[in-house]
Amino acid sequence: MTQMTVMEKCLNVVLSDDKCTAYLEYYNEEEGFSCTLEELEQFVESKGIKYGLAREALLLFVSNPSAYIKDKCKIAEGIPPVHGTDGYIHVLIGKDEDQEQRPLEAEDGSVDYKELIRLDNVRTGQIIAERIAPVDGMPGKAVTGEEIPFRPGKEARFKVGKNVVVNPEGSAMYAALDGLVSRTEGNKLNVFPVYEVNGDVDYKHGNIDFVGNVVIRGNVLTGFKVKAAGDIRVNGGVEGAELEAGGSIEITGGIIGYNKGLVHAEHHVKCSFIQEGNVDAGEDVLVSQSIMHSNVRAGRAVICAGTKGLIVGGSTQAGEQVSARVVGNTMSTLTSIEVGVLPKLRNEMNELRKGLREQMDALDKTKKALTLLDQLAAAGQLTPNKTAMRIQLIATQKSALRQSEEMKARILEIEKILEDTSRARVDVLKMIYGGSKIVIGRYTKFIKDPVSRMSFYYQDGDITMVPYT
Repeated sequence: MTQMTVMEKCLNVVLSDDKCTAYLEYYNEEEGFSCTLEELEQFVESKGIKYGLAREALLLFVSNPSAYIKDKCKIAEGIPPVHGTDGYIHVLIGKDEDQEQRPLEAEDGSVDYKELIRLDNVRTGQIIAERIAPVDGMPGKAVTGEEIPFRPGKEARFKVGKNVVVNPEGSAMYAALDGLVSRTEGNKLNVFPVYEVNGDVDYKHGNIDFVGNVVIRGNVLTGFKVKAAGDIRVNGGVEGAELEAGGSIEITGGIIGYNKGLVHAEHHVKCSFIQEGNVDAGEDVLVSQSIMHSNVRAGRAVICAGTKGLIVGGSTQAGEQVSARVVGNTMSTLTSIEVGVLPKLRNEMNELRKGLREQMDALDKTKKALTLLDQLAAAGQLTPNKTAMRIQLIATQKSALRQSEEMKARILEIEKILEDTSRARVDVLKMIYGGSKIVIGRYTKFIKDPVSRMSFYYQDGDITMVPYT
C-alpha cells in the first residue's frame, strides 16, 4: 500500500461553505501513521488547495498526528470578499418623526418652553435630499485559488411624493414650491404648502413659523406666536397671542386679547369679534359681531356691520372707510373712529422726519469740521492726514445732502397722500352715541348726543354729517 493510499484512507480535507477556509481532518486512525511535510503538502494539493496554505499548521500535524484524531486542523485560509455598500438617500431636510421635541435653550441656559416646533420649511428650488451612490466591493480568493465574487451595493431610489422634483441625473430632489417637508406612507418625501395643527397652539405644539399656509383646528393660547408667509386660518379663537400672516387671517371664533399680543395680516383679517385686542391689516378688517375696547387698524376698511355690528371703546383706524351698525354706548364710553389715515404711511413719515433730524445734525457737525479744515488750508497748515479727512468729509457732505433732499421729497409726497380724504367716510347704520369721536384726516368731530343712521365725510374744511342711505 503506497503512502498516498494510506493518507487517503486516514485523512480528509474539508472546506468551509464559502471556500475561504480548509481543514485537515484525521478521521480514521491508523496505527503507526506518519508522514513528511512534503508528503502532506502533496496530499493537500491533490485535494485542490492552491492558496493560503499554512505551512506552520502542516508542520504541527506532521510532528504529532495523533493529537488531531477525530479533530480538524485549519491548514489554509483565503481572502473573504468585501461586499459593496448599498447606496442611500441622504435627507437634508425633514424632521425625524421619532425625535423627541425639546424646548429651545438659549446661550445663557434659559429655556423657552414655547419654542418646540422646528418646522422643516423649504423654498422653491431648495434641495431636500441627495442620492448617495453605492460603493463597490472587492472580490475574495478561495483556498482553491478561485475568485470569490462580491455582492455589489444596491442603487437607492428616491421615493417621490407631492410637490417635489428629481433632477435629470437622478442625484438630487428639490422642492417644487414653498412649504413643509413631510414624510407619508411608504416613506415618500413631500412638500406641502399647508401646515395643520390638530388642536390648540399651546405648550404641546409651541410657536409656529411656516413658509406656507397654517391651519389651526383649535385655539391659539396667550403668549404663543404663529407666523405664516401665506394665510392663517384658526377654527377656534385667539387669546393674547401674536399672529402674523403674509396673506390673510381668518378666525372662526373671536379675539380676546387681554390687551396683549397682535394679529397682523398683510391683506385681510376676518373674525367674529375683537375684545381688548390689537389688530392690524394691510387691507380690510371684517368683523361680524363686535369690536370692544380694542385697537384696530386697516389700510382700507373696517367693516363691523353684522347683526350686532358694535364698535365701542378703543381706537379704530382705516385708510378709507369704517362701517358699523352701532358706535359707542349709552354710557358714553370714549370711542375713537378715524378714517383717511394710512398707518403705514404715517409710520413711514414719522421715521423719515426722525431720520431727517438726525441727518441735519450730522450735516451740521460735518459743516463745522470742514470750516476748521478750510481755515487750516488757508493758513497752509493742512497735513496730509487732514487733507484726506477733508476730502472724505466733502464726499460725506454731498451724500448726506442728496439723501436729505430725497427724504424731504418723500415727506411732501406722503403729506399730500394723507391730505387726500376724498374717499374717507364713516357709515353708522343704526346709532352713534355721545362720547364717540370721528376723525377724518386732520379734522375731528365729537359726538355729544345720540344720532341715528348717519354718514360722516370731509367737505369744505369740515366734517359733514348726512343721513345714511
